[in-house]
Amino acid sequence: MKTMKVAPIKSTISFDVLDRVDIRVGTIELVEDVEKSDKLVRLTVNFGDHKRKILAGMKQERKYPKEIEGKQALFVVNLEPRKMMGEVSEGMLFDIGYADKITPILAIPEEPVPNGTRAG
Repeated sequence: MKTMKVAPIKSTISFDVLDRVDIRVGTIELVEDVEKSDKLVRLTVNFGDHKRKILAGMKQERKYPKEIEGKQALFVVNLEPRKMMGEVSEGMLFDIGYADKITPILAIPEEPVPNGTRAG
């Protein structure tokens, strides 16, 4: 395991603020290349009652981004849509490590759960 300098804890927030962040489990059904981007891939994610396209910057972090197809992971689903490289991302992959400049890994449930299950 890599050693790192642990970042200071961010300022305190209220439970109301935390409750406003909607984090859900989704299954990554498809990983596609975003042309002309050296970082982005397009994830098609199944949230049970609907699917979304979510862009994730993992091309430089993973040798084979398609290896995450079929895996469940955590996603923030109530962010404003964001346009990147001419495409709209409808959420954010909730991964572990990126902010600390270590190779990110997926935040995944320890056992399969229904798509759309909320975290928290």
